[in-house]
Amino acid sequence: VQLQASGGGLVQAGGSLRLSCAASGRTFISYFMGWSRQAPGEEREFVAGISRSGRSTLYTDPVKGRFTISRNNANNTVWLQMDNLKPEDTADYYCAASAGSQGFVGTTRREYNVWGQGTLVTVSS
Repeated sequence: VQLQASGGGLVQAGGSLRLSCAASGRTFISYFMGWSRQAPGEEREFVAGISRSGRSTLYTDPVKGRFTISRNNANNTVWLQMDNLKPEDTADYYCAASAGSQGFVGTTRREYNVWGQGTLVTVSS
């Protein structure tokens, strides 16, 4: 599978953005998906993950209640809806995937073995 992320941009604090990740290939349903982010000078960190079916999701604590991950297996797409954005959300956001068992959601970088290019999100105060 190959991943193409889009949707980043500049937004004021309190605003919203929706990131999209389009996956190529016919085995999308075999992959659990996730979003990670990397701020300048920082390590890449897990943000949100979703199981193959979409029934299970996990979030890092700083984004709980503000971000929502979802997927559509019919059109090979995963989204990250980001609401009430804060300046500390500024980072390059990466879509990632890995084949896994039903119901599993990866939460660490090494659990993902396919990565898309980043899309930059900048939140101004």
